[in-house]
Amino acid sequence: MRLFGSVWIGAIVALIAMVMGGWLFPEWVMFLMSIALAKGLVAMGLVGLMRGGLVSFGQGLYFCLGAYAAGFASSWLNITDIFLLSLVGIALSATMGIIFGPLLASYRGIFFAMLSLSLSMILYGVLSKMSFIGGTDGINISSPTFFGYEPEGRELGLSIYLYTCLVTVVAGSLMRIFFDSHRGLISLAIRDNELRVEYLGASVRSVISINYVFAAILGGLGGVIAGLAIGHVDPEYAYWTTSGEFVFVAILAGHLSIPAVIFSSIVLEVVRSFSNLYFPNTWQLSLGIFLLIVILLLPKGLGSLKLFTKKSERVKANDVEEKS
Repeated sequence: MRLFGSVWIGAIVALIAMVMGGWLFPEWVMFLMSIALAKGLVAMGLVGLMRGGLVSFGQGLYFCLGAYAAGFASSWLNITDIFLLSLVGIALSATMGIIFGPLLASYRGIFFAMLSLSLSMILYGVLSKMSFIGGTDGINISSPTFFGYEPEGRELGLSIYLYTCLVTVVAGSLMRIFFDSHRGLISLAIRDNELRVEYLGASVRSVISINYVFAAILGGLGGVIAGLAIGHVDPEYAYWTTSGEFVFVAILAGHLSIPAVIFSSIVLEVVRSFSNLYFPNTWQLSLGIFLLIVILLLPKGLGSLKLFTKKSERVKANDVEEKS
């Protein structure tokens, strides 16, 4: 209960700070933050898988599914409310996660990574060939409404940003509670020695499947927000480079802290945006050098910094690694 209360107190403080910043940010900063937070949601689910020793290179599958679900619901079903669109994206992503989760839970290491990547690339190929829904050009998404409120201009960007902040804080708090729960801690044990976990009576496949479904839900939710913020969605959402970005964020953050995941997503988006602005022909090189420096200096990710992780959590993580 003490942990539960401290998590939500921190969440409320973070939400207030993010909301206050929204009123001061120019439009381009609000847009960049909305995209960064949306991608941070996807990376948050990926971190849940990494705690179990698995890395998915196919989270673009659910990022794309969520965005396309919002686009189809908006254009075909005339649904414009952002809350309903989010539910549609979550429902589709969760359904696909439930279907693919038990299948992928049987694999480990590079096999898990490549199989997840193949599923994402299959979706990319299918969407690219379906010309009646835009093919490689994708589809446009109309501006969302908020319980009947139809903002325009700066108000629209601010509304999407505030909604993104709310969703990110709530999702991050729930994931933090889940990570510290009994089932969440089993994931760390699976990463160290899954055979012992089986001997203790826990189902490794069940835990991995649940983590995968959670990652799918967060991926779909992030896709919905990104699609609505940009106003357009195309098959590139499922391309392997998009999935690679989520992996970069997860590696940059580490698995010790949820706030570090969000911060890493914002840092990566800022570095990429300014590198693309000032080094348009070599921005990938600049981004790669930045990632290498961070990985070399902080092999456990930004989450290992005192700013994001309590001392007890760092000591516990070090003890686990030494014993393993």
